[in-house]
Amino acid sequence: MNVLEHFHKYMGIPQIRQLSERVKAAQTELGQQILADFEEAFPSQGTKRPGGPSNVLRDACLVANILDPRIKQEIIKKFIKQHLSEYLVLFQENQDVAWLDKIDRRYAWIKRQLVDYEEKYGRMFPREWCMAERIAVEFCHVTRTELAKIMRTRAKEIEVKLLLFAIQRTTNFEGFLAKRFSGCTLTDGSLQKKLESPPPSTNPFLEDEPAPETEELATEKGDLDQPKKPKAPDNPFHGIVSKCFEPHLYVYIESQDKNLGELIDRFVADFKAQGPPKPNTDEGGAVLPSCADLFVYYKKCMVQCSQLSTGEPMIALTTIFQKYLREYAWKILSGNLPKTTTSSGGLTISSLLKEKEGSEAAKFTLEELCLICGILSTAEYCLATTQQLEEKLKEKVDVSLIERINLTGEMDTFSTSVQHWQNVEHVGDQSPYVTSVILHIKQNVPIIRDNLASTRKYFTQFCIKFANSFIPKFITHLFKCKPISMVGAEQLLLDTHSLKMVLLDLPSIGSQVVRKAPASYTKIVVKGMTRAEMILKVVMAPHEPLVVFVDNYIKLLTDCNTETFQKILDMKGLKRSEQSSMLELLRQRLPAPPSGAESSGSLSLTAPTPEQESSRIRKLEKLIKKRL
Repeated sequence: MNVLEHFHKYMGIPQIRQLSERVKAAQTELGQQILADFEEAFPSQGTKRPGGPSNVLRDACLVANILDPRIKQEIIKKFIKQHLSEYLVLFQENQDVAWLDKIDRRYAWIKRQLVDYEEKYGRMFPREWCMAERIAVEFCHVTRTELAKIMRTRAKEIEVKLLLFAIQRTTNFEGFLAKRFSGCTLTDGSLQKKLESPPPSTNPFLEDEPAPETEELATEKGDLDQPKKPKAPDNPFHGIVSKCFEPHLYVYIESQDKNLGELIDRFVADFKAQGPPKPNTDEGGAVLPSCADLFVYYKKCMVQCSQLSTGEPMIALTTIFQKYLREYAWKILSGNLPKTTTSSGGLTISSLLKEKEGSEAAKFTLEELCLICGILSTAEYCLATTQQLEEKLKEKVDVSLIERINLTGEMDTFSTSVQHWQNVEHVGDQSPYVTSVILHIKQNVPIIRDNLASTRKYFTQFCIKFANSFIPKFITHLFKCKPISMVGAEQLLLDTHSLKMVLLDLPSIGSQVVRKAPASYTKIVVKGMTRAEMILKVVMAPHEPLVVFVDNYIKLLTDCNTETFQKILDMKGLKRSEQSSMLELLRQRLPAPPSGAESSGSLSLTAPTPEQESSRIRKLEKLIKKRL
């Protein structure tokens, strides 16, 4: 064959062509003889011939390596088929061991067969043929087909515990294969395409389950905001068998639907039995414990489902999540607001915030006030945690399905539980919360100023730190007022202006001697609160025509970017489909950033934002502490 390679360009010569045909005939005859020898050693019918591997067959494999590739494939196919023939008999569909509750026996059988192969035939086949892996892969294909067939036949017998047991044992076996084999023989195109880029963290045996103490901590604050674990190594065998369970995951989804329904009912019963939360002096207010329990359960379901599938079942689970988030908002939060003596209907947050006089003013007991505050704090917690839940779901689901994960409606439900800014009908005086903020400032700032009278620089630093902390938080809470009506935005603009005036007067508030505030402090307040006013002015502006609206945004906000723009669009209540074209227009019309020396020069002239100023102070404090 090597000699013949030098004569390929001379095949037009009859004698050379005849020699080539004789070589091919010899190859064919030799290939048929090798197949016959293997058929004799490993007959298709009956049992394997006793004894160890033949040296002749080992040499025959080396010869087959340089013959027509079909010879090698035929040898592999017949050997594997003969090796798995016993499996097909033992685990026939009508056998008791074939059902899911005894699925462990399937995997125990193949493990014994792999050990048997290595002992008897490991040296007979060339190492590059990867025969042990090929046997395991064919076993997986056969098992997936057989399990799918029997589950279709006995679908009514599949219970959620049985299904989860079978999936766990199967994914455990797939993990075993990943540790032992490289996956180099996987040839199923559709499966290989899936396995080349497996979804992150879907193998429960490559990623530790969250520890109990982690879940306890999660109930306190932001259970979904845990540090990300390092990505587990890819498993090329993920789904090679467990894919057959996906059509039956509706059993799991229905089970979670039932469990969550019972959980919500228990929350309602517990609330009625235990009554409103007791007064809480801790920072952050009294959050109802049931909301943390709900999100811990959500996280558990999300992780478990992503280990079973990252496809349509995850979308179905998301729909269940949405259903019970809304139920929680209605049954636990809005449904438990105390009723007023003047109205038989339920209380709303917006009615609480309206200033009333005389008999119209609602009177609440201490317990009712604690309950109202608890519901407000819980709605705020649920709003933030639902946003984190949406992000985590998008991480777990297949890339092609990310667009179908959208919890905006549920976030809006919790947002409206906090305040109905879209229902504000007219602009009055400053809102009660502004009056409350001003009252606190007037009560506390003079005390601090008087006690720091001998060291004015420290009081100035206090004022700067307060402004750098208060203004960014105020702007953050402005963005949470969504959706908001035109009148609601006007009311917030009035509130913002009132707070701006108070902040400018902060250093001398309540003092008989009026001093001009330090320029460094005034600059921070003016810049930060003016930005808040500009945000509200953009919200109030009509969004059509689009070009005018985008240009107005760029003009009013000097630090304009797509992130802030999208938050403003959310405040206006625009749908994501409407936002996409507006964001694209903004990207086109944003001025190009200067480069080179001009860039550094222009940046140095830009006054820092309150966020940047606060960050600089924190860095300076850390540096001082480190040196001390």
